[in-house]
Formats: sequence, structure tokens, C-alpha cells
Amino acid sequence: MTTQPAVEVRDVTVHYGDVLALDQVSLALQPGRVCGLVGMNGSGKSTLFKTIMGTVKPDSGTVRINGTAPAAARKTGVLGYVPQSEDVDWTFPLSVRDVVMTGRYGHMGLTRRPGRADREAVDHALERVELTELADRQIGQLSGGQKKRTFVARGIAQGATILLLDEPFAGVDKRSEATITALLRELAAAGAAILVSTHDLHALPTLADEAILLMRTVLMHGDPTVVLQPENLAAAFGLDVMTRT
Repeated sequence: MTTQPAVEVRDVTVHYGDVLALDQVSLALQPGRVCGLVGMNGSGKSTLFKTIMGTVKPDSGTVRINGTAPAAARKTGVLGYVPQSEDVDWTFPLSVRDVVMTGRYGHMGLTRRPGRADREAVDHALERVELTELADRQIGQLSGGQKKRTFVARGIAQGATILLLDEPFAGVDKRSEATITALLRELAAAGAAILVSTHDLHALPTLADEAILLMRTVLMHGDPTVVLQPENLAAAFGLDVMTRT
């Protein structure tokens, strides 16, 4: 029996004005898998994430999350998103605990007052990302890696079964990178579907079960060791990548 994809993108095209961001992108992500998304800056990675989330509407094509539209999936809390650092206002007066608690909003009533189950879920998530001692610190005071771990904790507290991570290893320390990688592997082992964009090509085979090479369209989707072959990377990055990697 074929398992329904957690995420299915079919022939999606997106323009920003006259600029083509995604060109007939098709892919499917299965539960229990980590998929690495590889591509140069401007290849459409962030646009793909936002289209899957439903915050960018494609010009054509369809996106299905567990067989439903992204907007419906967001309401159920199955989609968790770790944004790029530049997409977050770090001056906002929220503590680490407050940020993680936003993942529980879909479980609360109209008053948005956290109950015991919400507080316990947040405490558990903070423990898993090793941020319990920093729970009351303002989010902007954290290191880059700690900020990323905070948003991973939000997804865990939310109970998301599909996690999208946009460059979670950019500017992070080795401890945070190892913590995030281990967590993603654990979450996938428990059945989550995970899509993570990264420029760390050397670490990709350890992180991901499969990889997608993107240059506005899907150039290749398969085993990371195959996708990362120099001749394949050259198609997306240029011939000089063969000497850098």
C-alpha cells in the first residue's frame, strides 16, 4: 500500500512580478524522512517553503499537506516552520518561553491562556533543545544557534508532524548544529516529515535521507550521495563548485 505523502507539490510556478521564482516544481515528501534542500541563493528555496506553508500563492500548480490545502493544514497545527534569521524581529519583547508558547496557540481556547498541558509541552520542548536555563531570556539576546533551537522547540511544542527549516545551520555554533541535527533525526524516526535547506553540503549525508537540488525547478531528487556528485552540483551552482566542495 502506498503511503500518502506528507507534502505533495505538483507543477508549481511562482512569479514575483516579472521574476520567475519557481518553475513547474514537483516533489513529494514522505513521513519519517529528512529531506535536504540544496541550491544557491536565489534558487527559490525560501519561496518553496512559503508556498508549502500557503503564505505565497502559486500562479499555477497545487500543494497538498496530508492531502489537504496548506491553509487547512496550518489550522490543525501539523505544519511547523523555522524561518531564516532575517525574517524575524529580534527586538520584540518576547522571552524564549513566550516564543515557544506561540506554538501552542492552536491548542488553546479563544482567551489564548495557556493551561497545564500547554506549559508542560513548552517545558518538554525547551528541555529537548537544551534551552531550559534560558527560558526567561529575551529572544534577541540569544546566540544564533540558540535562536534556531528556540524555533525548533516551538515546532515540537506545537506537535507539528511536518517541519520546514529554512537555513537552520546558518551562523550557528557546532553545539547547536549537532543538537538540531540529532533532534531532526529523532523527530523523523517518530514519523515526522522534515524539509531542511542547507549550504553545509559535507554534513548533508549525515542529516538527510534524501536531497533535492533546486534551481527554480527540481533538477534532481534522490539519495544525498548521488545528488551531491560534482557533475550534479555543477548544474545548480556552476563548474567552480567542483573545486570548492
